[in-house]
Amino acid sequence: MTLKERIKNETMVIKALGVVYGDIGTSPIYTLAVIFLIVPPLLSSVYGVLSFIFWALIIIVTVQYAWLATSLSEKGEGGTVVLIQMLTPCLKSAKMVTIVSILGFLGLSLMIGDGVITPAISILSAVEGILLIPAYEETPQITLLIMASLIAFALFVVQKKGIEKVASAFGPIMVIWFVSIGAVGFWYVSKDLSIFAAMNPMYAIQFTLDHPAIAFIILADIVLATTGGEALYADMGHLGRLPIVKGWAFAFFALVLTYFGQGAFVLTHPDSVGSPLFEMMHEFAPTLYIPFLFLTIMATVIASQAMISGIFSVLYQAMITRIFPHFRVQYTSRELHSQIYISSINWFLFTCVIIMLFVFKESSKLAAAYGLAASGAMSITGVMITIIFAYRKAWIKMIFSSISGTASLIFFASCLLKIPHGGYWSLLIAAVPLSFIVLYTQGQQRLYSSFHSIDKASFLEKYKQHYSQESHIEGTALFFARKAENIPAYIPKTMFQNGILYERNVIVKVKPTYEPFGIRKELSSLCEGLDLLVIHVGYMEVFNVEEILKAQGINERTIFYGDEEIVSKHLAWKLYAFVKDMSPSFVSFYNFPQEKLIGVSRRIEI
Repeated sequence: MTLKERIKNETMVIKALGVVYGDIGTSPIYTLAVIFLIVPPLLSSVYGVLSFIFWALIIIVTVQYAWLATSLSEKGEGGTVVLIQMLTPCLKSAKMVTIVSILGFLGLSLMIGDGVITPAISILSAVEGILLIPAYEETPQITLLIMASLIAFALFVVQKKGIEKVASAFGPIMVIWFVSIGAVGFWYVSKDLSIFAAMNPMYAIQFTLDHPAIAFIILADIVLATTGGEALYADMGHLGRLPIVKGWAFAFFALVLTYFGQGAFVLTHPDSVGSPLFEMMHEFAPTLYIPFLFLTIMATVIASQAMISGIFSVLYQAMITRIFPHFRVQYTSRELHSQIYISSINWFLFTCVIIMLFVFKESSKLAAAYGLAASGAMSITGVMITIIFAYRKAWIKMIFSSISGTASLIFFASCLLKIPHGGYWSLLIAAVPLSFIVLYTQGQQRLYSSFHSIDKASFLEKYKQHYSQESHIEGTALFFARKAENIPAYIPKTMFQNGILYERNVIVKVKPTYEPFGIRKELSSLCEGLDLLVIHVGYMEVFNVEEILKAQGINERTIFYGDEEIVSKHLAWKLYAFVKDMSPSFVSFYNFPQEKLIGVSRRIEI
């Protein structure tokens, strides 16, 4: 490997630390703090807890994500949507396809449900570090909440401007973060190296045998050490598998040192309250505490940014694959096509974050609600990759994925205990996108089943007759169709009933594929003056339809599209009609010039 290649690889690893590991990297701020509110810091309990955390990082993050999940990709891409697209063609039963689709819908919704707690708990736990600064110990909680809210507001405001200019700084900041927490952890571990004995799984097993009820309860907090692990797979397409795996090796080493260092600190300071991380940093280097506090806030902002970008990306995929209503999308980067901004989603997330802050008020109470949806999403991933390995007859990987998937399900079962303690907020927030998905997909099925379309042969026969006998409007007209085989009713209505025939008429079909990226065009002539353009696009592809049309020599004068006026007596379909009316049309979603658009309205009862 040349020096240039080495430098490039190391740069990608640093970028991975900034993009991927913000969430899991900031978990040490609050994980042990929450656990030792429940468990007394005795030698057996500290060793048991550390053993649980160590093996959770091994089984869930290292095995399930860094090894197994990242070995499954489509053109280097990963994530729940990729698993669905990978698994669906293998399923022969319509029932199984439905089950996999439902799992995908739940995974998407749960990601959003727990995702909004990430900025709330990360930023608030960092701001609470102010309480260890002399003369600021009595800072009112409302002041901390306002500070956290202002940081969150600034974070969500800058989304519209794009983050590519500051994203290059994320990696170096996270490197400094991991080095800092790892170095301080090593200092306290070096005072008593026997703490590393907690790596032995027997300590976790013995703790479970001695305190089975408590062990099951604290699993819901142990899982906090793994939240963000799913980013190893979801963000694989941005950076590649190798930089992410190498980045995890570095992050894992730093996380083990900081968790074991906190454990050693707690054993020597059993009366300490608050965050062991902040307290041991304050004792280790009081003069560096304030700079470390600023570093912590920056790290939590990076963790929150990764969550926001991830939600934008996943929802865009859902819009492209037609399982989520269209929202207006803005592209914030000319170079990075994955950088997008969805205003309505952005401010919905911000509102939820503020609600979380002022409902729970303290990071320890937020932690009591955090992890439910994340563990649910991890369980879904475990189930899906196990099924894929079974279909591929990769038996060794299937065995390990079964083990990690079972562990995820056990963590999820423990997290169900969080529901009465605020965990229901994750489910309530997740219910919003899930309701949209269910309502939209079912409404679309009802709507399309009520469409009156004609087959292509009948349409072409009538088209040839009208085109040969009637005058033509100068220029080119576009007509959008959902299927190339059948012609939607608005097209013959426009051409034959209203007598609108252009010199060149192009029927355009945009068809998502099972591949994450790639654009393929098929332009064919159906008859004189009529062409069919089928655009096959990857379900993660951000693309410009007008540029594709111009590349095919199509310079449209007018764009026709179907605009349905939905009438229904049922409340659910009335809601669907309202959502559809509020959403941008297909052509508006792809940013066609408004002056070219003509909607052909049809009244449809469902």
